[in-house]
Amino acid sequence: MRGFILFNMVNFTVSIILFIVWIYILFVLYRTDLKFWHYIVGSIGTFIFFMTFFRELVTMPLARIVAALAGIVGDLTGAYHAFYKYGVIFIESFNDSITVRIDLECSGIIEITIFVSLLAFFRVYSIPERVYIGIIGVMYTIFSNAIRLTCICLMIHFFGTNFYYMAHTVIGRIIFYVLQVILYFMVFTKPQVIRTKVGSFSYRKKDKEN
Repeated sequence: MRGFILFNMVNFTVSIILFIVWIYILFVLYRTDLKFWHYIVGSIGTFIFFMTFFRELVTMPLARIVAALAGIVGDLTGAYHAFYKYGVIFIESFNDSITVRIDLECSGIIEITIFVSLLAFFRVYSIPERVYIGIIGVMYTIFSNAIRLTCICLMIHFFGTNFYYMAHTVIGRIIFYVLQVILYFMVFTKPQVIRTKVGSFSYRKKDKEN
């Protein structure tokens, strides 16, 4: 027990030191106006620290929210039942029944953390814009994940439990990542192109003229 406590204390101390070093490196990169490296180091560091310290705190609440949202369709159709307090969905099919537990991967925490980490250091937006877009983006990702889970549950219900792998690993992921690509295009690609300025020319100015 004493060794376990000592191990945790050492890990915490090392994490704090690494966090301080990361903040210092970000400060140096910002002062030297190395925007690309500031963006890369900042985004990666934010992802690592968030997943290290907050993953366990956020995963279950997200799983419950996703289960509750997906459970709306289940209640309306009777195809499956969501026990959102436990992050579990019970799916009934013509040949069998199956219980799906929403874990770390299915909760969407990884995708949300990646999105927030990239957005936090995306200087195309001002800080208030990043906060606003971050909230919208997180909500969008949660709903996208709920849509993915709903489709998985309906496919298992109608095609049988043997269709679980195809529904979860292939079709479900395609649905979710297509929705994520739309989000990334709208948040990162399109605004950067619109706000690009080369000499006296800018897409934003052209849009205003039109």
